[in-house]
Amino acid sequence: QVQLVESGGGLVQAGGSLRLSCAASGRTFNNYAMGWFRQAPGKEREFVARDSQYGGTPNYADSVKGRFTISRDNAKNTVYLQMNSLKPEDTAVYYCAATGRHAIAVVPSLYIYWGQGTQVTVSS
Repeated sequence: QVQLVESGGGLVQAGGSLRLSCAASGRTFNNYAMGWFRQAPGKEREFVARDSQYGGTPNYADSVKGRFTISRDNAKNTVYLQMNSLKPEDTAVYYCAATGRHAIAVVPSLYIYWGQGTQVTVSS
C-alpha cells in the first residue's frame, strides 16, 4: 500500500513557476514508476509526466515538454514536478500517481495509487 500526498500548488501569474511535491508513505517507493496527471474543470484527467522506477529518460506530454521537469528522491520518498513558464491553460488540479508497471504508462487507469490533488491556477 502506498499513500500519496501532494503539496505546492497555488496561484501564480503567467510566466511564473511552481514546484509540486508528492510525498509517499511505505518502504517500497522505489519499486513504483511515478506519474503526474492533471484535470481541468469539465475535462478528462490527462497525463503530464512520468518517471520510471529504473531511471532513464522521463516522459512528458507534448503540452509541457521543455517547461516541466519531473524528478524523484528515493531517499525522501518524494517525487517533484517543477513547472516553469506557466500558462493559463496549465490551470488544473494536479495529481501524482504510482504504478508498478515497467512499461511507459500514460493512461490514468494503469496507475493504482493516487494522491488527493493540489490546485494550480495560472492567471493571465
